[in-house]
Parts: sequence; C-alpha cells; structure tokens
Amino acid sequence: MKRFHMHVGVKNLNEAVQFYSTLFGQKPTKLKDDYAKWMLEDPRVNFAISTRATTTGVDHIGIQVENPEELSEITERLKKADLRVFDEGETTCCYAQSNKAWVEDPAGIAWEAYQNMGEAEMFAKKQKEQTSTSACCAPKEASKI
Repeated sequence: MKRFHMHVGVKNLNEAVQFYSTLFGQKPTKLKDDYAKWMLEDPRVNFAISTRATTTGVDHIGIQVENPEELSEITERLKKADLRVFDEGETTCCYAQSNKAWVEDPAGIAWEAYQNMGEAEMFAKKQKEQTSTSACCAPKEASKI
C-alpha cells in the first residue's frame, strides 16, 4: 500500500516537533538532532521535518511504496505524464536506505517516488553533491530535470 510523503524545512526543530506531535496526537516515529518523522496511519502519511532543507516550508512531496513493483508503477506514471524522470536508484537519505526516482511537477515542486529498504546512521550519503536550490535529498541531477 502506498503512503503520501511530505518533507517540510523548519528553522527550529524542537518547536516544530512539539507542534506536529500535538497536531498528530503522537510523538515522532524517528527523531534525530536535525530530523523528525511521523509515520501516520490515519491519514496514511509519512510526514518529515528537518533543519537541512534550503528554505522553510514544503521542501518536497512524494509517494512511498512498499515494493519494487509499486515503485516501477509510479515511475511509469510519471513518465506517462510527459515529465522528465531522474532515476536516482539506491541511495541514503533521511536516515534511510532507499531506491528513488525524482521529478519536478509543472508548478516546480520536487516529487520523489521511493521505497525504503532499511535504516541508515547518516542523514544523506550524497550531501556534498546537493545544490543550493534542490530538495533536501535531491541529487544535483534532479535539479536538471
């Protein structure tokens, strides 16, 4: 089953964690010094915040899938929408090992389609390759799509 994902850049993680924990009625599923994530079931959302985004507010949106077949399905839909898709493949981002594809929608919002495959100790393996205008985890190549 697919899950909607939203990543929001925040200035003060502690204040944001307090606000969203109250709003969602639960504590984060994952909490780091620079990152927090809630895996909500109602509504079914993966909501993440971090201080690593280049701006505050919505950094990127996505669809999290549970298996490679669902990832293929979503990636194919993006291609059918006549959007240039960047297939990032296996990567480390947001303290997770993932397989990802990126696209920029007509409004300029970065979208990721991804499958998490495990936990990671670091925020992102490709941090130094990021652009100043990209989504917090989007590789340089994704800003060229």
